[in-house]
Amino acid sequence: MKPQRHTEEIWLALEIGNSRLHWALFLGETLYSAWDIDYLPESVIIQHLAEYQTLDDLLLAITPPDQQDNFLTNTAPLCAFVSLPLCPLLLASVVPSQTAIWQTYPNTRVITLDQILLTGVYPTLGIDRALALWGAGKTWGFPMLVIDAGTALTFTAADANESLVGGAILPGLGLQFATLGQQTGQLPFVETQNFPSLPPRFALNTTEAIQSGVIYTLLAGIKDFIEAWRDLFPNGKIAIKGGDRTLLLNYLQALYPEITASLIVEPNLIFLGMREVFINDG
Repeated sequence: MKPQRHTEEIWLALEIGNSRLHWALFLGETLYSAWDIDYLPESVIIQHLAEYQTLDDLLLAITPPDQQDNFLTNTAPLCAFVSLPLCPLLLASVVPSQTAIWQTYPNTRVITLDQILLTGVYPTLGIDRALALWGAGKTWGFPMLVIDAGTALTFTAADANESLVGGAILPGLGLQFATLGQQTGQLPFVETQNFPSLPPRFALNTTEAIQSGVIYTLLAGIKDFIEAWRDLFPNGKIAIKGGDRTLLLNYLQALYPEITASLIVEPNLIFLGMREVFINDG
């Protein structure tokens, strides 16, 4: 018989993304708080893993001083009266070198694809995409399409039988801007920012022309994928996450309000997937 999880067990989840470390603190099945910190050099992690034996001390040590208020705000008041020695740390990573380092800390468990009970999964499916899809589907039901508006813009879907339908990957908003600025000799670098409104579609200066080309093409692609999904699964659900989700949703609402009404907006889909693994793993 599979052992039962204690409903008040404290555990941490860490998602190592392409550019940020995403943390969550759970009290049993309850997501107590979630926060991000900047990506850390490997040397810093190695040093502190050797020095500290409790995760709360470790997190304070590796969190940059200007971000410690964010950490303390998101973990208080729980951490004010509960120390976290050797509490489970579930790790999902898309950076193999970082995965190996964090495995040296006691009670770290690295989540692998075989722990996510989707069927039809191919071996190179990103663990972040699988967890987000699993968390969304188990929370709101399948069929489910997850749109991740992060460094990469990804689409990942599963049918009513919790079987992978497939998906797509393309450069996200910031990456498209950065690529044009870095890989061309004459085009300026355009920073990703909350533009006050959509740029003119037919622009009369180079910066707005880049904004127009990237933004309108990206939005049209998202709209196309959503419509194709709804043709395949009229009763299917759609959830969106990622750092650019709010910006893209505002743009989509302005251009295509009919496709945004039923979207589920949830930044913590990966942590919901990790919770499912934690609950079901004996």
